[in-house]
Amino acid sequence: MEPKFLIDTNVIIDYLAGKLPAEGLDFIDKVIEGIPVISIINKVELLGHNHPSLHQCKLFVGVCHILELTEQVVDITITIRKSRKIKIPDAIVAATALVYDLIVITHNVSDFEGIAKLSIIDPYQLKDIDRI
Repeated sequence: MEPKFLIDTNVIIDYLAGKLPAEGLDFIDKVIEGIPVISIINKVELLGHNHPSLHQCKLFVGVCHILELTEQVVDITITIRKSRKIKIPDAIVAATALVYDLIVITHNVSDFEGIAKLSIIDPYQLKDIDRI
């Protein structure tokens, strides 16, 4: 079975701005060939204020599968917040990934360090895209 991914806000913004390195760009292209997956918190972060790439973000969000804030996600978010210092949006992204067995794609790896069973990929650090 192919791994499934949850794309974090920072990666989406960098992807739309063309800031990812070539390997990261190729990887994200492959991830979004199907239906990209994001958390409801990513939607809020992407569309929650006016910025130059808002139109592109709206188009991107429009093709995404958005995972809602379920009771199970809330419970795991609370558990994560009790176990370490982490911002609520990052805890929600991590909890969502854990509930749905997804790998988080983020450049902000340090935001998610120490969360048990959470898998992370940094598209800025890919060496061999075919291994994933």
